[in-house]
Amino acid sequence: MTQFEIPLKQNAFPKDSEDLKVLNDALSCRATAFALAKEERYRDALERTIEALRMLREFSDFENLEFRAAFASLLFDLSEIFYDLKDYKQSEHNLEILFRVLDKLVAEDKERFGEFHILAMDLSTRILRSRKKTIDMLVKQQMTSAALYEKVNSGVVAATDKLVDSLRKEAQLQAATGEYKSALKFYAEAITFSKRRTGQVTRKEIKMTIEMAEIMIRIRSMRPRAAQLLNAVLPHAIALETIELEEDILALLEIINLDIEREPKWRTMLQKFSFVKSSSKKQK
Repeated sequence: MTQFEIPLKQNAFPKDSEDLKVLNDALSCRATAFALAKEERYRDALERTIEALRMLREFSDFENLEFRAAFASLLFDLSEIFYDLKDYKQSEHNLEILFRVLDKLVAEDKERFGEFHILAMDLSTRILRSRKKTIDMLVKQQMTSAALYEKVNSGVVAATDKLVDSLRKEAQLQAATGEYKSALKFYAEAITFSKRRTGQVTRKEIKMTIEMAEIMIRIRSMRPRAAQLLNAVLPHAIALETIELEEDILALLEIINLDIEREPKWRTMLQKFSFVKSSSKKQK
């Protein structure tokens, strides 16, 4: 994850300013997210970054320059974390929002924000290259799966494990390109073939189910279904004494429950911010 700072002008606020406190709290949360990303704990880093964006929602003036600078920094972090998670569609989406904010900042103060704009352009290039590479890999993986299907249908039992791995890889690549529903279909098929092969729920099926739930979480309407899936597989993880997988399941359930209990305020803030921008343009 790229470490950079846009120095905020603290003297632009009164000493006891609530807005300054909001900014400092959000930036402190951002520092925690960066430390987690350095440890490759990207999912935890994502949660902290979203928490920082929620904090910014309490700022009184979305047109304030220092607010927009902090907001742009967090949008960059969000995009880069999704990139590290190989979710290129979400990464690209957040980068598009960033450029809408950043272009105006550069126009107002090129010396202060110009270097940041270059970093954002570099991330954009990395996303495009990775998406192209992923699509190329997906085409090859589809060919591999097709060949393995033929072997399995011809009665080559030994080909089943390879087909499961191929379908799982295909699901991961589909998810990376943003084809979440297709990814879920391939995961479901991989799990079905795997269970048919072993006749029971193994560590492998549990891991694939967790990966499947992670994709469901990206689709808001499917989050309750993801929770059901995780709760169903949790007893199997406990029975197999797979502590690491138990922890992964419980962590995902916590994320889902928090999201269901409270509206994701950072998204509401994004909508408000966009509305303010469009209103300003109309007035001009």
